Order: sequence, then C-alpha cells, then structure tokens
Amino acid sequence: MDKRKKPELLVPAGGPDTFEAALHYGADAVYMGGEFFSLRAKARNFSTDEMSRCIEKAHAAGVKVYVTANIMAHNHDLEEAAEYFRELRNMKESPDAILIADPGMYDICVRNFPEAVIHISTQANNTNHATCNFWYRQGARRIVVGRELSLKEIREIRENIPGDMEIEAFVHGAMCISYSGRCLLSAYMTGRDSNRGACTHPCRWKYYVMEESRPGEYMPVEETEKGTFVFSSRDLCMIDHLPDMINAGIDSLKIEGRMKNPLYVASVTRTYRKAIDDYFEDPALYEKNTEMYKEQISMTTFRPYGTGFFYGNPGTDGQIYDGRTYESNAVYLGSIETAEPDGNDTIVTFLQKNKFSVGEQIEIMKPDGGNLQAKAVKMFDPEGREIDSCPHASMMIRAVIRSEGGAVPEPGDVMRMLGSRN
Repeated sequence: MDKRKKPELLVPAGGPDTFEAALHYGADAVYMGGEFFSLRAKARNFSTDEMSRCIEKAHAAGVKVYVTANIMAHNHDLEEAAEYFRELRNMKESPDAILIADPGMYDICVRNFPEAVIHISTQANNTNHATCNFWYRQGARRIVVGRELSLKEIREIRENIPGDMEIEAFVHGAMCISYSGRCLLSAYMTGRDSNRGACTHPCRWKYYVMEESRPGEYMPVEETEKGTFVFSSRDLCMIDHLPDMINAGIDSLKIEGRMKNPLYVASVTRTYRKAIDDYFEDPALYEKNTEMYKEQISMTTFRPYGTGFFYGNPGTDGQIYDGRTYESNAVYLGSIETAEPDGNDTIVTFLQKNKFSVGEQIEIMKPDGGNLQAKAVKMFDPEGREIDSCPHASMMIRAVIRSEGGAVPEPGDVMRMLGSRN
C-alpha cells in the first residue's frame, strides 16, 4: 500500500446533535459554522458559547474543530466580521483553523486573530498549483481543492506545492451544479444569495418548458416519470476509491452535509472511519469489505451516487442531468441521550424524530461498526404516561429497550429503522 500518512476524516456539524454524532462515530476533525459568515445559514449552526463548549469537548477527545467563515462578504459585513474573529480568538480554547474564501475576510482574520491557522475554502476556486502557492505565501496552510478537479490534477498540485501545504478534498456528499459552488441561480430567482449562505437550491427544482408565444402553457420535457431536473446532480461517493485519493496526496477527506441529520452523519462517518482504518491495516481487508461499505453508506437519505470529476468529466452519466430524487433506506428515530441498565434491558431517553411503535424492530448503530437489533418493550411520554407509539416529532421519550446479543445501547448511539417512510 502507499506509505503516505493516514488522511484526516473531516465531518460536518450543522448543530450540536450532529456534532455529537461526529465525535461518537469517529471523526478526526469537525467543521462547523457560527450564526454568521457561514455558507450554511439555514443549518442549525452554533452560538459562540455553544461553539466554545464544543471545541473544549472535541479537544478533550483529540478531535480538531474548524470554523467556517467562507461567505463572499459585502461592505456591511466587515465590521462584524472583525468582532467575530476577535471572539473566536478569545475563546477558552480557540478553533484549530478558520475556513475562508474571500481575500478581504482573510485580511480581517489575520489582523484580528493573528494566531489563526487559515484554510482556503473551495469557494475560492482553487484549481491550480499557482493559486495554492499564492495562498501559501499569504500564510495559509491548507487548500480545499475545487470539486471540478480530477485526481490527476490534484496529484500535479501536490507535486508543485510545499510539503507542509495540506490538501483537503470532498470525498462524499451533495455536489453543486455551479463552478466551485459559486452559484447565482438562488439570488436571481429568489433574492437569497448562495454565496452568503442562503441558497434555496433551485438546481433541485422541477422544471418545464414554455414556448414564448404560448405563455402559461407548460410542456414537460419528461426526463423521467418524476419530472425534469436538468440542473440536479448526483451525490459524490468515493468509499470504494479511497486508495486513489490517498495516492493523489490528499491530506483531509471532507464529508459534505451541514444540513443533514445525525443519522446521515453517523452512517457516513462510521463507514469512512472503518474504510480508512481497514485500508491502513491491510489493503486486502479494505478490498474485501467494499460491498459492505457501500451498503452501510446507503443506510440514510441520499441521491444516486457518482464519482464527480475525479476521473475526468462525468458527462450525462455522472455528476449532472439525473432526474432521480432522494432515496432512503433507513429512517432516523433519535440519538440516545441517557442509558441505564434495567436487568436484561436498558432504559434510554432520546428526542424522538420519526414515528415508531412498541414492538417494532429497530437498529442501534454502534461506533465499532456493529448494529444492535432491538425493540422498545415500553415507552413513556414526557409526562411519564405509558404510550404505544411516539407519533409526534421532538418529544423527549423514555423507553425500555430490549436488545439482542451481548452489546447494549449507550449514550450517543443513533437509532434507526430500516426501510423508507417516503
């Protein structure tokens, strides 16, 4: 196998619940946004106090935290940005790096948080080694390469930049139709600027054709039986191509998904964690388990997978022009908050996210890759009344869980039910 160091597994945290899932299921590093200056304004995100507590908890677990400040700033953002960087600097434990795309924001960060390690976001159009070397001379120590690059191009970048300049690349998640994510559709069609974190995802909408002289007559293109999605892209999945990414010199494998739920974060993090570890233990073990990785990575909500631009222009069979929408092979039920032994059972509490009933088969995800088969034999609502099912989302449920096998449910474990509820 290649002798390069094991790459970092970088996992999204859109809020405290997904942050906990990232830690529990094996992230080396987590990236998160504050309430401002992040490109995921519709994510739950973190207040400064929440972020500070999460950084302390992550560092205690040996996990790094990167904070996103990668909007394309306007004049009225600049004064608040300076204050924000000062707040990050003054935390009890500062973030391990700040992710920036805008040169003005870079300069403001350097002046107000001079000790900060700065990573350059993919939004900065990092598609050649000259750009990477420019940012290195400014003091940046990591570049997030553009998703339009092939692995061959990334290898060429690695060969032409300093050895201590790290390369981060997306390994999994949703792909943007626009070059380096710099889309104008949302701002034009809805007034919500994707480059300031407010994207409404018009690339995922269903479209019709209207002939100019026949206003109001909408003609379906009938791309598929579900409609026309000419801007929509497949999701990226490189779980069975990790050796190629490692051999290209990529230092950090980044999972997209700050808008996703804990089931997604748990499923993807756990699977990539195991795949990376298996490969570095024995490449033959990795090859043996690739079908299992692909099965487990699909136990969440996802679009059909592809390999993006890593092996060249994907054309119509790859990244774009795919009319299929989300698929779902599992339903997120909740994340266990407390767990107490009760004879052969376990009493758990969790914030319920989707309906299930007493006696139904559920699956509890363990960080080591195992799945615990279980049933709720009793459930109680927030007032302590016994209930047969939990139909209302966001109820704090107390349940008696009976599991099969020797393992037991533990705090942080994600509960899911196999199959789709769509």
